Amino acid sequence: MRLLFLGDMVGKTGRTAVWDRLPGLISDLRLDFVIVNGENAAGGFGITEDIFLETINAGADVVTTGNHVWDQKEAVAFAGRHDQFLRPANYPQGTPGRGSGLFYARNGARVLVANVMGRVFMHPELDDPFKSAEVILDACPLKEQADAIIFDFHAEATSEKQCFGHFVDGRASFVVGTHTHVPTADAQILNGGTAYMSDAGMCGDYDSSLGMDKEEPLNRFISKMPKGRMEAASGPATICGVGVEISDATGLAEKIAPLRLGPRLAETVPEFWR
Repeated sequence: MRLLFLGDMVGKTGRTAVWDRLPGLISDLRLDFVIVNGENAAGGFGITEDIFLETINAGADVVTTGNHVWDQKEAVAFAGRHDQFLRPANYPQGTPGRGSGLFYARNGARVLVANVMGRVFMHPELDDPFKSAEVILDACPLKEQADAIIFDFHAEATSEKQCFGHFVDGRASFVVGTHTHVPTADAQILNGGTAYMSDAGMCGDYDSSLGMDKEEPLNRFISKMPKGRMEAASGPATICGVGVEISDATGLAEKIAPLRLGPRLAETVPEFWR
């Protein structure tokens, strides 16, 4: 199975770049399943229902989120209406929406996708992500109820992300980190066969501070005083993500490599998809 994960869409420039390029990527790379993190898609803060639906219409099979999931008030209302919209699974019981789901890929495979949020340097501090993952895996084991299992681990600390990867190694197909908006250079397959990357990076303008117009963040570092609101940068976007090939026989990863398309970072498409 060929799976593509795209990192956090930031603002209009990030989301429109994904919408423009994703249909062609699905066709050209013969992708079976696509996941997009959309938690910063609405001006850099949260996601609206219209943006979610447009992302699905562009070809995403699932949209994941993170700590900004509720920044747009309408998300509380629409989260429960769409199975393909995920918020972190370790929110307390009774939170609107769902944190995981079983979906069907274009090749017929059953794909379990789970969205979990870390706790180190993160707000709000949610329930234990490791225990939440254990519950998810116990309910839908790999190669029993699911042919592939993917975790979007939305977290700040790379140490927490790496430990989570090792925790589910051999029991999940792929663990990818989101939240920090900077693509890491550690795409690998862990000892037990789980593909792993600490952060997929963002889909947004990299002439920025994490996708936000750089002037206000720079001012706050220098002066310690806000001058105005944070605004999403509006320059040309680079699409960042990661591609994984998953064995139909075992549900574990066979290949992993980053994907980057855009004007600022060196462009790369996984060699095994060329």
